[in-house]
Amino acid sequence: MKRRSFNLALPALLLGAGRTMAQPAGWVALFNGRDLEGFDPVGNANWRIEDGALVADRGNGFLVTRANYANFEFRTEVWVDTSTNSGIFIRATDPATINAANAYEVNLWDERPVQRFGTGAIVDVAPVDPMPRAGGRWNTMEITARGDSFTVVLNGQKTVDGARDGKHATGRIALQHGDGIANAAGVVNDRGVVRFRKVELRVL
Repeated sequence: MKRRSFNLALPALLLGAGRTMAQPAGWVALFNGRDLEGFDPVGNANWRIEDGALVADRGNGFLVTRANYANFEFRTEVWVDTSTNSGIFIRATDPATINAANAYEVNLWDERPVQRFGTGAIVDVAPVDPMPRAGGRWNTMEITARGDSFTVVLNGQKTVDGARDGKHATGRIALQHGDGIANAAGVVNDRGVVRFRKVELRVL
């Protein structure tokens, strides 16, 4: 009886140790659906919570995670107007000044003047052709960053497939509501709504 009891207990002990010490991390919610906990606002975008979603429709700015991430899978649901300049910046190396030079910008902007780096592209790294459109509906976006390799999937369609770039190894993740296109008078359009919900990440 002693021997049988010991043999049954040992696998359970090892399983428990595996869960604590060896099992890869699962999906973690970066947004709790209630407030901006876990993010630092940067810029003047008017971020707020509406119906369980992060929403902005005016200003130029970001919601920036408080932790750095290197290798990960990221996924979210996002709603944008066709005119909205938005995106998800990953591996941002300067959390106080987010841009496409110090981060990778996964774009969400149907009316971007240079369409090859519009919706679904990684700006200046991985173009799209033809550019998919996200405006006027809820979309699912998935981003995988592993070493110098990047994949982007929008609504089940791969828009970036294993693009390679090694400039930024780790950094913050930032959700954007940005300036749009200037009109004939030179006035920049900063309007157009963006909504994010189910913002999740899994460390690889």
